[in-house]
Amino acid sequence: MTRFPHDQFAKDYLKELLTPFGVVETSRNVVAEVREFDVWFTPYSSVTSADTERLGLLGQCAAIPSVFEPFRNAVTPDHIRDCMGKLYYSHTELQRQAKREKTRISEVDLPTVWILTPTASASILKGFKATLEDGWPPGVYFQGEYHKTGIVVIHQLPSTPETLWVRVLGKGRVQKQAIQELNALPVDHPSRSEALLLLANLRTNLLISQNVNKEDRELIMELSPVLVQQLEAATREGIQTGIQTGRRDVVESSLLFRYGVLDEQLLAIIQPIVELPTTDFTRLLMQLSNLSREELLARFGR
Repeated sequence: MTRFPHDQFAKDYLKELLTPFGVVETSRNVVAEVREFDVWFTPYSSVTSADTERLGLLGQCAAIPSVFEPFRNAVTPDHIRDCMGKLYYSHTELQRQAKREKTRISEVDLPTVWILTPTASASILKGFKATLEDGWPPGVYFQGEYHKTGIVVIHQLPSTPETLWVRVLGKGRVQKQAIQELNALPVDHPSRSEALLLLANLRTNLLISQNVNKEDRELIMELSPVLVQQLEAATREGIQTGIQTGRRDVVESSLLFRYGVLDEQLLAIIQPIVELPTTDFTRLLMQLSNLSREELLARFGR
């Protein structure tokens, strides 16, 4: 179910986070039809819960064979049934394969599907008899042990470090807060830099997308400082020329996206903006969506 660019980001993001702990396949085909799972994950036998603890809720989900189906918009009953249908077919295929190979596959080896949705209505949760369970945070619902289906309602998750890696896949305010928390992690956190690079790539893909809505525009502006942080990190490695070029690229794309055209007046203020101190430069990018053209020219025009 490709919903590029958000879907591609979600698949790349989950693959990057989970690869150290198991075998990850994206866009895994379901043989019955031309359908596929977004992310199919098989944990390494040597991986323990202590290994995945740094991923919090995501690591808790990945403690068992899993399928991850992230949705950008709220799921419908059809979406959930489609995920469950693909899951049950995959179970049947695994059991057939085991029979052909004259082996046995246990219940714990059959994957669970995790449906990641920003929101889900109370009527949908009730309709699927999805309930909360002990040991899991609010927002994680289950349909019963043998259904092997978890519905993760991202916007119901508590804003804690344990849920951060899942909340990055939310929308609007929830995603914005998660991005800020991610950016504030220690620079040596093992998953921080990879996640930020993927978010910067998402920003680029949204900029060149032909169908950008108001929500995506706000996300682009939110991600601009994230890209700047990545560029400034390179400064500490002595790549000053690359930083100036990178800053200019960010400013040009942000101005073009915000105002629709780069005329002589806007082109003239790019260099003064590029030369701002890091704190001021980042603050300006965060404020750009609220600044009129006249305000910007008054501040940086010469």
